[in-house]
Amino acid sequence: MDSRRLIVFILLSIGLLFLWDKYLAPKTVDKTHIVTSVNNSEASVVAANAVDSGLNLNNDKLITVTTDLVQAQISTIGGDLRSLSLLAHGAVHDKKEPYKLFTNNDNKIFVAQTGLVSNSGVTLPTHNTVFTADSYNYTLAPDTNDLIISLKANESDIGIIKTYTFKRNSYVVDVSYQIINNTNNPLSGISAYWRILRDETAPEGDMKFVHTYTGAAYYTLDNKFNKLSFSDIQKNDTNYPEVVNNGWVGYIQHYFTAMWMLNAYGYNSVCVNGVQCRLNFKMAGNDLASAGVLTDLPLIKAHSSYSIAVPLFAGPEEYKALSISAPELERTKDYGWVYIFATPLFWLLVKLFNLLHNWGWAIIALTVVVKAILYPLTRAGYISMAKMKVLAPKMEALKKQYGDDKVKLQQAMMGLYKSEKVNPIGGCLPMILQIPVFIGLYWALLSSVELRQASFLWIQDLSLPDPYYILPSILALTMFLQTFISPPPSDPLQAKMMRIMPVAFSVMFFFFPAGLVVYWLVNNILSIAQQWYVNNHVTLRRQNRK
Repeated sequence: MDSRRLIVFILLSIGLLFLWDKYLAPKTVDKTHIVTSVNNSEASVVAANAVDSGLNLNNDKLITVTTDLVQAQISTIGGDLRSLSLLAHGAVHDKKEPYKLFTNNDNKIFVAQTGLVSNSGVTLPTHNTVFTADSYNYTLAPDTNDLIISLKANESDIGIIKTYTFKRNSYVVDVSYQIINNTNNPLSGISAYWRILRDETAPEGDMKFVHTYTGAAYYTLDNKFNKLSFSDIQKNDTNYPEVVNNGWVGYIQHYFTAMWMLNAYGYNSVCVNGVQCRLNFKMAGNDLASAGVLTDLPLIKAHSSYSIAVPLFAGPEEYKALSISAPELERTKDYGWVYIFATPLFWLLVKLFNLLHNWGWAIIALTVVVKAILYPLTRAGYISMAKMKVLAPKMEALKKQYGDDKVKLQQAMMGLYKSEKVNPIGGCLPMILQIPVFIGLYWALLSSVELRQASFLWIQDLSLPDPYYILPSILALTMFLQTFISPPPSDPLQAKMMRIMPVAFSVMFFFFPAGLVVYWLVNNILSIAQQWYVNNHVTLRRQNRK
């Protein structure tokens, strides 16, 4: 029973750890449950159709924008945000080059597009319209906090100004339209669409044995956090969710995200004063999917103007940057069903980093703290295992005494457990209760862009595997050592299995990010120390009792 318990615990831990996304994570919402297509305004339908009206990702002219954190390129066709490089984050294969989040080169498309449409026959600029700009090179001056880029498009007597506002020390870009009605008639039935267009390609640098999600996601106060894979969008691209007035929508990938925000901090809520908002997910061509929001605008009186702005967060999933940008935006770190555990663990990790100024040492400190907090639970399991180890010789004697008589053997074993006051499954539940905490810690580390390209000892990047395989090799040794201080299985086949499992599992750790291996290694060393202490303590007490 003791060996079976240990095997079950290990299998549960590893199985939940690596297969959570497939079997345990919250499933993506079936959009047919929240469809209100009957109530969609005609303008929204026109706007949704406009999203399909040609991709037109060719370039006319490119406007280059440079701030303290990003370098962007805006195309005069549609005023699209075609390229966005993150200056504080190095590329996967060359730290000296900035990480490129938005791009439409090298057979990869990840861009932000917006446009205006009308159901009353008025021609308005879409993502196919050519805009003009006063300059094609903008740089944030050292003494200013905002950088404004204005694009103009004139459609008969209606003037359109599309404006990008980049801010110092921020990954939030304000994207706005000013509609100037110079006609003698009011304008009605106008909608604006704000979308992010992306292919299904996973980001560069994804590793073996480590699954991370790449795809659309959204959050609203009513529906909470949900993900929509590319296959989900392909199946449901004709449906439109209900009217919303809060949240965000866009794409997430490992370490980085891009989201249109309806109620960002520091901005007026978009969906007020007669503006109706609907989230929109559609396929745009065979290989591209669009995730965004449609906004139905109120009546624009004759000889007046109207402005609407939707902020765009495009950058790393740094906790601080996310938490100050929009409510619940830190959910894009995608901890899944262990969010309740991973969030406070990551908060503690950040606090420890602020003290130690190194992410590797912070991981070690975090593991020690968590292990200490959980010790009352683990101690019960170790005591049970230690008692079972002490009883191993007596168990062998009973097997020899009763031979193949399974019934009498079982009765004798239960009598031995009762006389020695040992519960053979006493340590199983405390260990199982720890699994969500350890998985939460695993995902807190895996999702932390802060570990990306962070050095520790000989390791230059904690988000990549150990280049010299030192850490996983030591981990394999500790896992093998742990089998010798655990209760020996009575079944020879189980004993052989217990010797093989550490080798089999340790192979995966050779491909794991070094930061995760640091956590597993320290956790394993502490587990061995705790189990050794309990084993000796239980043995000493029994000897003194005799």
